Amino acid sequence: MSRLIFSLFLLTGISICTGAQLNNGYEINVIISGLQDSSIYLAYHLGDKQYVKDTVKLNSLGSGVFIGNEHLPEGIYMIVLPGRKYFEMLMSADQYFSVSCSIKDYQNTLKFTGSDENTAFIDYQRRWTQLQNRASAITKRLQNNRQNPDSLRILSGMQKTQEDSMVSYLHGVAQENKGSLLAVLVKAMLPVEVPPVIIPPGAKNPDSLRWFRSYLYNKNHFFDNIDLNDERLVRTPILQARLNTFFTNVVIQSPDSINREIDKLINKVKNNHAVFQFVSVFLFNHFRESEVMGHDAVVVKLADDIYLSGKADWVNNEFKDELRKEVDLIRPNLIGKKAHNLVMDSYKGIFVSLYDVEKDFIVLYFWEPNCGHCQEATPKLKAWYEKAKNTGIEVFTVCTTADREKWEKYIEDNKLTWINGWDPERKSNFGYYYNVTSTPMVYILDRNKTIIAKKLSVEDIGPFIDNYRKYFRK
Repeated sequence: MSRLIFSLFLLTGISICTGAQLNNGYEINVIISGLQDSSIYLAYHLGDKQYVKDTVKLNSLGSGVFIGNEHLPEGIYMIVLPGRKYFEMLMSADQYFSVSCSIKDYQNTLKFTGSDENTAFIDYQRRWTQLQNRASAITKRLQNNRQNPDSLRILSGMQKTQEDSMVSYLHGVAQENKGSLLAVLVKAMLPVEVPPVIIPPGAKNPDSLRWFRSYLYNKNHFFDNIDLNDERLVRTPILQARLNTFFTNVVIQSPDSINREIDKLINKVKNNHAVFQFVSVFLFNHFRESEVMGHDAVVVKLADDIYLSGKADWVNNEFKDELRKEVDLIRPNLIGKKAHNLVMDSYKGIFVSLYDVEKDFIVLYFWEPNCGHCQEATPKLKAWYEKAKNTGIEVFTVCTTADREKWEKYIEDNKLTWINGWDPERKSNFGYYYNVTSTPMVYILDRNKTIIAKKLSVEDIGPFIDNYRKYFRK
């Protein structure tokens, strides 16, 4: 728990108010002593990005006013000073207030007038910084005394006490500022307190059972402290940070597990359009950019359930058409699907069929003789194959170029004895069924021709098959 708390609470500067709007529009008077005739900016958070909303040029006295006729969406905003310096503030219902500071020490001289919530926010930030510094000092001492059991025991106790103090402080801030944006944000930062797991006497594998029950509790209660339908969280870093932690570090990274949690989450926010859009965009970008094998199945689910179903009214038809083409290329080769059969000519002059290969594992390898990465990967694959070919393994290669002379020369020069497939006219349509957009590309199939891995590096083929034999084969 210590690592979670000490790292999670690096986010500071958060607060929200839910009172009724007192005036339309906004008016924020700013005085920056020591900064004259300079432009400053009013910006806001949107997830992990920041955007400029307004700009004003200070006069010779360092004074200026951000003013607008429309109420600003509530959340965490910031005033950006020259030199990429900035300070944060809470934008709640009452958006008429003043703020002042000195450019030389803007953090310690920051003062709000007409906004009790932002005054409380400053107090919270300063106190929280002190607590973080103390926690960091203990952590550093602990790391430097790993070899000393007595010091380790004492420092571990100090760390636990500091953690408890930090959690207690956050609970206190949330209670004292109940009903405000500050309370909502501070509460959202609190980690889940997993209760002690009681294992029945005589249970098999008690450690595994304890881990699994703790995992389930943490997963099922991860969002207990955050109101997922509070739109103000969209304009803070908190919601995105919590979503990222949940889908990266909490949920088991299998597509089935992830997709179940996505269904639960979407069901909770589906009636709040702003939050639904934010969560949907986060999930789509997160898994589309993921390098974890198998996460393309999550992208297909999100595309089908949200973007191509008409629920994503924020995208245009051109985006949907391109996305449809993209997922149609992914569908046939998802992990767990039966691989499409490939029938083609070969180096030996006879037709070969992927389905005719009777081996425990088949490495399907798409390559080109002149591809720079292939020239590095193919010799490594050959070296591994020579050692593994008598252990229930075969390599079925498909050359993606139409230059037969170069293909044959490479095979002869490098003495490639595996199955060398040849389909220059692409009659087997391998490019579609296996989404071959670059080379080299690797798929691993089991005896039943089910895809069990894809897009591995050549170096990872052997370790993957060894682990698969160990954990998944009976």
